[in-house]
Amino acid sequence: MHAAAYHTQPPPTAQGHADPLYASVGHLLSKACSNTCFTAAQAFAQLVQPTARFQLALDALLPILDSPRSELPQRILVAYILYSLYAPHPIAINPFKSVLFDTFTKERDAATQLAGKGKTSDNEQLVWVLWKVLKGDGDHLGPYPPNTLARESLPSKLRAGNLVLDEEKGSFDSSSDDVSHPFNSIHWKDHSKGEGLETRKTGTVSPEEDEKTQLLSQGLTLLLAARGRVLTLSEQRLLCPLIPQLTSPPVLISIDLPPIIAHNPAIATPLVVSLLALPPSDLSVAYLDVLAQLPPTLPTFDVIGRLLHDTTPSMDSITGGKVTVADVVRMEVLGPFIHQCIMWIDRAELEEREGLISDDRFAKGVQNLCRFYSALLQLNVVDADSDADSAEIAHFALRNARFEEANALYRTLASARF
Repeated sequence: MHAAAYHTQPPPTAQGHADPLYASVGHLLSKACSNTCFTAAQAFAQLVQPTARFQLALDALLPILDSPRSELPQRILVAYILYSLYAPHPIAINPFKSVLFDTFTKERDAATQLAGKGKTSDNEQLVWVLWKVLKGDGDHLGPYPPNTLARESLPSKLRAGNLVLDEEKGSFDSSSDDVSHPFNSIHWKDHSKGEGLETRKTGTVSPEEDEKTQLLSQGLTLLLAARGRVLTLSEQRLLCPLIPQLTSPPVLISIDLPPIIAHNPAIATPLVVSLLALPPSDLSVAYLDVLAQLPPTLPTFDVIGRLLHDTTPSMDSITGGKVTVADVVRMEVLGPFIHQCIMWIDRAELEEREGLISDDRFAKGVQNLCRFYSALLQLNVVDADSDADSAEIAHFALRNARFEEANALYRTLASARF
C-alpha cells in the first residue's frame, strides 16, 4: 500500500509540531541543506527510530514536499529522504512512490505552463530531482547538497517540459540514442573535474517485471507490518517466498527483529536465516547480538530452536570458512542467549518479590527456559558433560528446583556428571 492511501488530510508540519522528535526533524531539515543529501538522510535515519520513520514521514515530511511555500532546498531534501528510506530496493516498491510521482507531475505541469508564457518556474530543479528519483537514479544525488541542487542551472533538454517517465510513455523509439530524449537517464558527474552529463538508456518494463515489482511491494509492506501485528496465514504465505529478495540487500535493521519474532515467529525464522546467510558484515554482528538479547518467551525459543537446526550455508566471520546457520547460532548466539535469559528471569524474580510485578513472567520464564534446554540436551545440541555448555544452567536449575521443569533438568545434568 502506498503512502497516498494513508495520507488523507494535511497533518501539522515538522516545524509546527509540539512533539520534540518532530521539532528535531524540523531543525534538521532547516540546517542540513548545506550538507550532502546522503549525509542529511543518514542524520534523519539516526534521529528517528525505524518503527517511527514511516508515520513521521507522513506527518512531517510529506507536507513540506507538497507545499509550494516550503523552501526549494528543503523540498529537494525531503524527496531524497523519502527515496533513501527504502533504498537500495527498487523505487517501484517504495511506499512513497505515488506521492513522489504526484508531486512530479503537478510541479512539471505548472512549470510547463509557465514556460509557455515565456517564464521559468522556481521549481525546475525539484522536477528534475523527482525525475531522477522516480527513474531509480536517486543514488546519483547523494553526493550533492540540496542547496547546490536547488541552484544548479539545467540545460534545455532537462527542463521540466522534457522530463517524462516510463509510466507516462506514449511512443518510445527504443532505437533512439538522442541524448535529449526524455527516456534517457542522466548521471550527474563531478563538474569540478570538468566532467559533464553522461547518459544511458532506460529499458522498458515488461508485464512480468511489473507484476514482480508489485509483488515485492506487497511483500515489503507485509514485512514492515510484521513488526507491529500478527500476519494472517495468507499474508505469511505471500511473504515467505519473497524474504530472500527483501533481505538482499536487507531492508530491516537489527532492532526490527525482536518485534517480528514476538509477533510472527514463523516469518522470523526464514527472515533470520536469510540475513545470516549473507556475507559477514557489521549488520551480521548486530543481528547476532540482538538474537542473544531476546527474552525467554515461547516465540523466542521457537525461533532459536529452529535456527539451531538450520543447514543453510553461511560463512564464518573470522576464518571465512563454510559453515551453516546452525553453526553460527550455536557458536555466536546460544551461550550469550542462555546467560541473558537467566539474568532476565532473575530480574523478574526480584521484581516479583518487591511487588513491582504481579504476573507469572518469572515462573513462565523458568519453565520455558528449562524445557528449551532439556530439548537441546535430547537433540545433542549441547553437551551435559561440558562445564562450558551447562555449568551456568545447572546452577540456575538447582536454584529453581521447586519448579518441576527445573528439577527435571537439574537431575538430567547431575546424572550425566556423576
